[in-house]
Amino acid sequence: MAQMGTFSVSKLLFFILTVLLLGSELIQCSIAYDKKAIIINGQRRILISGSIHYPRSTPEMWEDLIRKAKDGGLDVIDTYVFWNGHEPSPGHYNFEGRYNLVRFIKTVQKVGLYAHLRIGPYVCAEWNFGGFPVWLKYVPGISFRTNNEPFKMAMQGFTKKIVQMMKNENLFASQGGPIILSQIENEYGPEINALGAAGHAYINWAAKMAVGLDTGVPWVMCKENDAPDPVINTCNGFYCDEFTPNKPYKPSLWTEAWSGWFTEFGGAIHKRPVQDLAFAVARFIQKGGSFVNYYMYHGGTNFGRTAGGPFITTSYDYDAPIDEYGLIRQPKYGHLQELHRAIKLCEHALVSSDPVVTSFGAYQHAHVFSSGPGKCAAFLSNFHTSSAATVIFNNRHYNLPPWSISILPGCKNVVFNTARVGVQTSGMQMLPTKSMMFSWETYDEDISSLGEGSTFTAAGLLDQINVTRDRSDYLWYITSIDISPSESFLRGGQKPTLTVDSAGHAVHIFINGLLAGSAFGTRKKRGFTFSGPVNLLAGTNRIALLSIAVGLPNVGLHYETWKTGIQGVVLHGLDHGNKDLTWKKWSYQVGLKGESMNLVSPNLDSSVGWVQESLAAHSNRPLTWYKAKFNAPEEDEPLALDMRSMGKGQVWVNGHSIGRYWMTYAKGDCNVCTYTGTFRPLKCQSGCNQPTQQWYHVPSSWLKPTQNLLVVFEELGGDASKISLKRRSVTNVCADAYENHSAVENYSIESNDESKVLPDAKVHLKCTTGQFLSSINFASYGTPSGTCGSFHKGTCHAPNSQAVLEKDCLGKESCSVNVSNGKFGADPCPNMLKRLSIEAVCSTADKTTQPNSRR
Repeated sequence: MAQMGTFSVSKLLFFILTVLLLGSELIQCSIAYDKKAIIINGQRRILISGSIHYPRSTPEMWEDLIRKAKDGGLDVIDTYVFWNGHEPSPGHYNFEGRYNLVRFIKTVQKVGLYAHLRIGPYVCAEWNFGGFPVWLKYVPGISFRTNNEPFKMAMQGFTKKIVQMMKNENLFASQGGPIILSQIENEYGPEINALGAAGHAYINWAAKMAVGLDTGVPWVMCKENDAPDPVINTCNGFYCDEFTPNKPYKPSLWTEAWSGWFTEFGGAIHKRPVQDLAFAVARFIQKGGSFVNYYMYHGGTNFGRTAGGPFITTSYDYDAPIDEYGLIRQPKYGHLQELHRAIKLCEHALVSSDPVVTSFGAYQHAHVFSSGPGKCAAFLSNFHTSSAATVIFNNRHYNLPPWSISILPGCKNVVFNTARVGVQTSGMQMLPTKSMMFSWETYDEDISSLGEGSTFTAAGLLDQINVTRDRSDYLWYITSIDISPSESFLRGGQKPTLTVDSAGHAVHIFINGLLAGSAFGTRKKRGFTFSGPVNLLAGTNRIALLSIAVGLPNVGLHYETWKTGIQGVVLHGLDHGNKDLTWKKWSYQVGLKGESMNLVSPNLDSSVGWVQESLAAHSNRPLTWYKAKFNAPEEDEPLALDMRSMGKGQVWVNGHSIGRYWMTYAKGDCNVCTYTGTFRPLKCQSGCNQPTQQWYHVPSSWLKPTQNLLVVFEELGGDASKISLKRRSVTNVCADAYENHSAVENYSIESNDESKVLPDAKVHLKCTTGQFLSSINFASYGTPSGTCGSFHKGTCHAPNSQAVLEKDCLGKESCSVNVSNGKFGADPCPNMLKRLSIEAVCSTADKTTQPNSRR
């Protein structure tokens, strides 16, 4: 019996091993391409992708973000690979925490999506130094992104390391993993135009090097028209319907469909209307495009000092369908979700045929894909920016709003129009929490002791990055000047003027330990000049200039050669003329004393440096460190620090760097926004005359239940007592749809590919998880007018509208309501087109709030 048992177990183990081996072979994918599409296991696919950058969120957020992306209709998650995060010093690697690339790709696989790994390793991405480690700049003889052997050797080394890491974990599709595409280089078109032959030689080398790594999946190059075979050249931009691959046997891929735009300190926030974004995607698909990646689908946060630019904000929200905090942004998310469903209903026709284009006039066209009897899809477009149009297609009349496309799977029924938004709109607010800051302490940077620490002296002014190697944003330039007692200004004359020329990005001027003034550059003009009167005394005067980097450049020809820091210092208005201090002896100190003491560490001896004294005494004092304790709030919602009471600096929670903050006010024109017409970032702006970024994301996974440590370094002066923790909450939701609204959920494709109409349009209301619909602020079925937050009843109104919505929705996390006469008992106005408009309040359930039992 024992022998028989052993034999049975052995047979069972052998059987399991065989199944596992066969299973691994079965899940291996073959990835290829032709002129129509990416081909996965022999099937052409229309692929919808979205960018989620793993270091811009926390590992605890990844699965939720990726699942929301999948629910939004995505097939692929796209990410860059961030070299400077992974190799902070030569040969020393970091693949932990937010930089755990393998964990991120495996999470994509777990959720059931594909991955596009954009290795670069130049990424741009508004990321510090474009993703290159700063030490790379100091490799002897190096020149970035050209036919330069030191650069190519370093780039190849990192690329091979990433590829081998993916292979070791079987993460390429050819091994059964999720990675179906990889990218080498990034947006090289401008460089190749400037570099000529050297650029062509480099790009040919890069392509050959990448293909030689034998990943079993295609490689792409974006914004590089000369991408050599077999690498696919791809498009980035707000619109890509005019893009054509460089060879007729390559598919049209759109690697960056910009869902919004980045934000810079001092600038307004850019919003891209979802109607225009959907229109852009539909334009690309109707021209034969088969792969679209939203850049970004979730933008996230530039934690620490990862923001580039310079002057890019800590928030990288990007007006993406999933916001910085991981909450769904409506209507952008939902409208795109319906677009993706509509496109997928057309997939077979799209990948099996080329469009036949029919013109209805100067602005209206039909793109018809037909792959055989009953296999048809049509895209009806109206490019006019102000006028709707009615067109006759297949003997039917179709109304097309301006700047829109209607999608017709089966070439008969409209399932989606890019300009008609039928999904809900969600209102977000930053609300107070019950968490209070306590046990405040302060530490002052001691300017009088500058030069006593780790400093060195040199003749003349040195480039800031050459000195700091980006170990800190801060570099002190220190010198002294002797003033004769006979100077006229000491006896009531005009004060001398100090001018400081800087290549960027900011400077604070201290004379004899007192702040004399500050000056700042901008993203478009990094360099600037400070000029102002200074208080000098007879005898020796100390001049200390704190030069500050606000993110290193991430784009531009050979940006590694661009200068940062103080370039010239001249004192004007002395009795014997001007005094040029540029070539005096200067002492240099990298970073702040508080940085060298590691004041941000939760493990620091509490007796070191910190002083308990009134915050009022430190209000508006420059170069001051603050720390406090706080308990995590009870609310289970995303959190942010409200820093509006402060000036400029950096902030940490439990030793994690939240990032740079700056209460500089946004300049721009926030008065005009329309979805029609070509979109550019300045077209739709918000937040004018307010701080560009007031709230700073605090990931919940970085908090403990109690005794969390907040540390702030303030450069200019502020009121730390007013710093508070806020929660980001969906406070209201609106729905607005006509009774004949073409929602893609109301259609199905029958076996003959005819789209079938299902009865009645519907509106949907949904709060976030943990919330419920607590009240209906407005409800009207009839002819209401207005938009979310400002609805008004029309001349036609079903009197039971409010009661119907309250019965169906109150106390629930979500609800659906038919837009029909039957739902509201009778037709309130026969022969008129009815509309249902709703605004509801979302509330968070707590111990004192008991939701209605109708769940």
